[in-house]
Amino acid sequence: MENKKTQYETVIGLEVHIELCTKTKIFCSCSTAFGSEVNVNTCPVCTGMPGSLPVLNKKVVDYAIAVGLALNCNITKVTTFDRKNYFYPDNPQGYQISQLYHPICTNGYVTIQTDSGERKIGIHELHMEEDAGKLIHDEECNCTYIDFNRSGVPLIEIVTEPHMSSGDEVIKFLEKLRCRIQYLEVSDCKLQEGSMRVDVNVSVRKKGDIKLGTRTEMKNLNSFRAITRAIDHETKRQIELIEKGDQVQQETRRWDDGKGTSYVMRSKEDAKDYRYFPEPDLPPVVISNDWINAIRENQPEFREEKIDRYQKQYNLPEYDSRLLTESKQMAQCFEQTTLLCNRPKEVANWLMVETMGLLKDRGNDSGKIPFSPKQLADLIVMIDKNIINRTVAKEVFERIFYDGVEPVSYVKEHGLAMVQDDDSIRLAVEQVIKENSQSVEDYMAGKTRAMGFLVGQTMKAMKGKADPKKVNQLVEAYLKTLTNI
Repeated sequence: MENKKTQYETVIGLEVHIELCTKTKIFCSCSTAFGSEVNVNTCPVCTGMPGSLPVLNKKVVDYAIAVGLALNCNITKVTTFDRKNYFYPDNPQGYQISQLYHPICTNGYVTIQTDSGERKIGIHELHMEEDAGKLIHDEECNCTYIDFNRSGVPLIEIVTEPHMSSGDEVIKFLEKLRCRIQYLEVSDCKLQEGSMRVDVNVSVRKKGDIKLGTRTEMKNLNSFRAITRAIDHETKRQIELIEKGDQVQQETRRWDDGKGTSYVMRSKEDAKDYRYFPEPDLPPVVISNDWINAIRENQPEFREEKIDRYQKQYNLPEYDSRLLTESKQMAQCFEQTTLLCNRPKEVANWLMVETMGLLKDRGNDSGKIPFSPKQLADLIVMIDKNIINRTVAKEVFERIFYDGVEPVSYVKEHGLAMVQDDDSIRLAVEQVIKENSQSVEDYMAGKTRAMGFLVGQTMKAMKGKADPKKVNQLVEAYLKTLTNI
């Protein structure tokens, strides 16, 4: 099959649904809060009661324009809503208010870096729509419940051109897309919570062919790993069908990540199957140049721009710059802390090593830093002023991270400041050397590593509060006096 696979190329396009983090739904004032008790964030509008009328949430339009600009799209000056008709239990109206004829954004692109260089992934369109409810399957009673809290939550759907050819390219595109949207702070883009949902359209064709093959749509993809596995599986399945002389059917397939396979849900619909027509209860939205320019002026500095600036302004390596800008909050924490203590490399190290390590241990992500820039800056300043050594600093940092302590007062209250008295350190060195004669003999026999042990024992005797550099100097000096005897 591997030989056969090299004769084909995969063609991939995406439909990416992003839940917007507005406080209220797209057409009513119900809350969009995630995790609420079932069916409490509902009203006649979002449950499709007869006679109820939708009222457009302006913030949804603002967010859609902001994302469109970030994806280099054209903004439609007069955009309209349409009814997409389909009957499904979690769709209370029997239709979805979406956009077909005049979507708010069109003809954009995102550039990604691939093994063969930079590649431009086209954005066919971005449109606004309302989310459906959520089906909850109960195996014990063999029944299905419906939670309408999600019904009417605002979505933008980003439809790409079929410009990707591998799972790796898809993930690079999605990572860049997610990062841009998170920097805009219009969505948290959590796949596991459904605020970012990806449908993957896959087809294969013989290399050199221009005509696209028959595509299938893959659903139920709630992680980047699942997306990659689903693409590989579907590519292989389609090639096997073609090689056997069968035809690939245009259909929607559901991915089962546990079993590593997919199965048919339904035949793939086209626009005509939904019987779209203009939404009669919503007027067109007229978007002025002033409106667009106001949003453009408030666009943030995106990750790519920050990476370049960090290398120039802070003299950081590219690796550091990329790591620090993976999330907007991490980047903000770096910049604000550096502004307070003027030690960019030191700040970068604390964030990349200790902070990211503890975030990982806690099962957290780099978007949720539990301390303030001032707390980290105060810690770094105390190290610079030789108030505490690095061993103590790491212990204090853990208390900052987990308990939110103020480092200056914590060090003072717990007596963690470094001992500056040379006589106290000298007495500790003498005592350690007396108690570890074997290590002294090893050192005098040329085993210089023995000195490290003696330094460590001295630091232990000083309860970690001595200056390691000073301890090294005094241990070395004392050992030399013994050598000269």
